[in-house]
Amino acid sequence: METITENQKIKVAKKIKKMFGHVDRRNIEFCPIRDVMSLASDKWSILIILYLGYYPVLRFNKLRKHIYDISNKVLSERLKMLEGDGYISRKLFAEVPIRVEYSLTDFGHSYLQKLLELTEWAEKHKGTVISNRADYQKST
Repeated sequence: METITENQKIKVAKKIKKMFGHVDRRNIEFCPIRDVMSLASDKWSILIILYLGYYPVLRFNKLRKHIYDISNKVLSERLKMLEGDGYISRKLFAEVPIRVEYSLTDFGHSYLQKLLELTEWAEKHKGTVISNRADYQKST
């Protein structure tokens, strides 16, 4: 496991202070953490973005097959929200039956790059999390 130095902790604390130090919590209309990250970091949106990063263009049913335990309703809602925030684009083809394709925007690709860093971290540390969970269960 990596050791975090005191210097690294201080740098992180400074970044967090800079992020929150200017915020008046009594008069906040928009919170970047809550309002931006809530959608972009939920489990379904992350999977949608990852799959659209791997498969440049996907139709609804293909996405549904890749994310096997998501309901049609939730997938439809997330796609609309991700499109509204600019992460993905939706292209409608006037055919019979109507064909709709989804792809990442440039903005979505920029988020995907950051998301990959996080997913690589999760993959690297999944054993630690599983072990910690087991230890916690034993102690409670």
